[in-house]
Amino acid sequence: SHIEHINHIQLRSHLANRKHHYRSQLIRNAMTHQTPAIIALEEGWNEIRTNAIDRLEDILEDGLSGSGGTVLDSKGYIKVYTTCFDMCNQKEPNNHSSDLYDRHGEAINFYLAQTVLPALREKASQGGSILLSELQLRWSNHQIMNKWMTKFFSFLDRFYVKRQNRPTLSEAAMTHFKDSIYEEIKRDISTAIISLIEQEREGNMIDNTLIKTSIEFYNNISMGNLEPYTTDLEIPLLDTTREYYAKKREEWLLMDSTPEYLIKVEQALTEEENRVRDYLNPASEDKLLHVVEDEILDRVKTDLLHKEGSGCWVLLANDKSEDLQRMFRLFSRLENGLQPMASIVEKFICGMGNEIVQQRQSRLDSGEKDKNDDPVFVKAFLELHDKYFAVIKTDFTGHHAFQKAFKEAFVTFVNKNTGNYTNAEFMCTYCDRLLKSPKMSEVEVEDSLEKIVQLFSYLTEKDMFADIYRHQLARRILNDRSASNDAEKVMITKLKIKCGTQFTSKMEGMLNDLAIGADSRKEFVEQMKKHNSKIVFGVQVLTTGYWPTYSSPSITVPDEMTKCIDIFKTFHDQRHQQRKLSWVLSLGSATVRANFGKKIYDLEVTTMQAIALNALNGGKTKTYDELKDELNLEDGDIKPLMHSLSCGRHKVVNKTPVTKS
Repeated sequence: SHIEHINHIQLRSHLANRKHHYRSQLIRNAMTHQTPAIIALEEGWNEIRTNAIDRLEDILEDGLSGSGGTVLDSKGYIKVYTTCFDMCNQKEPNNHSSDLYDRHGEAINFYLAQTVLPALREKASQGGSILLSELQLRWSNHQIMNKWMTKFFSFLDRFYVKRQNRPTLSEAAMTHFKDSIYEEIKRDISTAIISLIEQEREGNMIDNTLIKTSIEFYNNISMGNLEPYTTDLEIPLLDTTREYYAKKREEWLLMDSTPEYLIKVEQALTEEENRVRDYLNPASEDKLLHVVEDEILDRVKTDLLHKEGSGCWVLLANDKSEDLQRMFRLFSRLENGLQPMASIVEKFICGMGNEIVQQRQSRLDSGEKDKNDDPVFVKAFLELHDKYFAVIKTDFTGHHAFQKAFKEAFVTFVNKNTGNYTNAEFMCTYCDRLLKSPKMSEVEVEDSLEKIVQLFSYLTEKDMFADIYRHQLARRILNDRSASNDAEKVMITKLKIKCGTQFTSKMEGMLNDLAIGADSRKEFVEQMKKHNSKIVFGVQVLTTGYWPTYSSPSITVPDEMTKCIDIFKTFHDQRHQQRKLSWVLSLGSATVRANFGKKIYDLEVTTMQAIALNALNGGKTKTYDELKDELNLEDGDIKPLMHSLSCGRHKVVNKTPVTKS
């Protein structure tokens, strides 16, 4: 303050004059052999007591407003300081430094015991805020008193305290307040603070600033040591907090559904976090929240998860996303709090999947024909996967415990087969549909393939899937039924990412055969033009090992086709001398021009069917045995071949008798 600044300037000037006075006095004393006047202890102390300390105490009791903001004017302050200075500079046995240091403490203790403590005890019975307001006033006054007392006796701090290694005057004053006041009323202070906090928990308005300054008092009185705050306030606060929320827990459990209960839990935790932010020591936050979480969450987590009509299972069944997110947030605060919740999620999803499996079984039981193509069944799995994958990602933030539960649930029911076909076959056939479909865009196909690959990842029979998929891939690309070669590559890439290079190496080899053989096929077409063949003949060379193993009957090939085969063999051997050709006619296809009366048709048939039709060309009629011998086929080969031509939806060949077998 301005007044203090003036005092310090005048004090320095006074000290300089005082030192000059002492030097002059010493010279005069040496010349006259006179001894300077000695200030007796009681004489000097009474002067300091009367002119400074008593006045300071009166002003503190009456309030600083009437004093103009200062205790002494500059002249009075210098006089008190000079008395102390002189008493401390006298030679022994008249040096009173130690006595003045002790009496400084005694004066403060006397004031605290006779004035401050009675005032606080009187307010203790009048309510928490009244006591804390009085404490704030008395603590503020003590800081003012400490400041002025330190000024009055500042010479002690600069010389005596340092030489004797004693606490500074300010530290000693703090210790006096702690011993004389705090130790006497600390229980009342803690009770008052906790009482106000409980009022706030019940929805009442309180003076947060008053509590904040009262809690700061703990830190100030211990000069930064948290021990008083922890022992005297924090521990009782945690105990009362536990009692408070134990009662609330029982009330809420009785009255509220799980979502309503959790809303109150979240609100309570937020309020406690705000209390720490507003006035409690930050060191209390984790301990306080742990107590609340333990009382109203951890102790009843099983009850909340399984509560009839509103537990976790019900929330999942009713798509209560907001409530599930809140449950996840709160349970994630607990040690091992998420695992029971994840277990319920796993059982729920598993139940939904088993229901899909059971629905298919019910369809079969009711007479539906069993076949390896059931897109409705696969789509039901995919929709279930999409829905709860989003739940895991959104409501449970993709937490690893829920990802694991999700995976284990799907592994359980995706591997439950129904009827005569496996789920691996259904998935392969579903992929076959997608990759043949010309109606879907590339983006739609890729998105659908990504989903089916996710479903595939849960299969335990992945090798079976690969084998079936390879056979279907062969039929698509050999019969030119694939809608997009790029889509085929995308699917294989996705499988490769999931299962590794070895899993897809044969599939990649199949596509490479087609890509590499394209130039060779074009060259052979030009070669065939030189031979003036009656048929258009093309060959696809497949690498053994990449493609599925096919049986090919030793059928007798017509002369014109034999000629074409020989031409290709010569063409091939010239370029690949180390490779051996093995013809698989059962995989070939042909377009046959058929004249039925005046109508002409182009028949899309297999190579084997084309050879059989050629044997009957020109309206020939042959017995089963004759045809069998001519084609050089066994019963097991010729019967299905001729059945396909004579008993199908479109009958190309007539047979007698007219039967379906």
